[in-house]
Amino acid sequence: MHTPSSDTLAGAPAPTAAPRAAAPTRRVTDAPTRLFHALFALCFLGAYLTADSEHWRRVHVTLGYALAGLLVFRVLYGTIGPRHARLGLLWRRLAGTPAWGRSLMAAWHQRAFATGAMRQGQNLLMALVMGALLLLALPVALSGYATYNDWGGHWLEELHEFLAEAMLMAVFAHLALLAGLSLLRGSNLARPMLNGRVEGRGPDLVPNDRRWLAAWLLLAVLGYFAWEGWHAPVGQALSGWLLP
Repeated sequence: MHTPSSDTLAGAPAPTAAPRAAAPTRRVTDAPTRLFHALFALCFLGAYLTADSEHWRRVHVTLGYALAGLLVFRVLYGTIGPRHARLGLLWRRLAGTPAWGRSLMAAWHQRAFATGAMRQGQNLLMALVMGALLLLALPVALSGYATYNDWGGHWLEELHEFLAEAMLMAVFAHLALLAGLSLLRGSNLARPMLNGRVEGRGPDLVPNDRRWLAAWLLLAVLGYFAWEGWHAPVGQALSGWLLP
């Protein structure tokens, strides 16, 4: 019987492991919602960082107006948009707070740890913070507009600053909840706002990503920034130089 030599065995290619299949995912957030989330966060951050600088006042006001425009888009999209993007889902979740409180009290009296009630409480807390962010954005924008136009005096400026600080605290609470719950559940809860997907088998909850609408939203925001920049003092000087 012929046996392969050691040289033959040494020269034979080693078996390669089969490529590991990617974990199944499903889409739960569409592109317009993700883009709104990113633009809303960036506009608030930029407006907050430029709030105390007179040199950057025009930028601060522009970002504040953009924030208000984004809020209008989200309200409209959450009212007449697809079911998964409806703001009614957020309000219905918050409306379940009394029932959750009763179930939690019953579990407390029975000395029973209710995992479902704790998870529901975490979701309610996240919904409360998200609702606070959306609700605070409107008075922040309105008080900022009034302050910019010198309506109401110093007290209105103080109110605008107070509301902006409250919104910043809500942002910190939102980030802390995301980090804490991600560690607790062993899953990145920020992923749906990054790529729109979560791990797990099953059909996509969002069959249509609506990237075309996200593209229009981005063009609208960038177009508004360009319009404001053109009408700023630098833009006016440049237009006068180019078009005497």
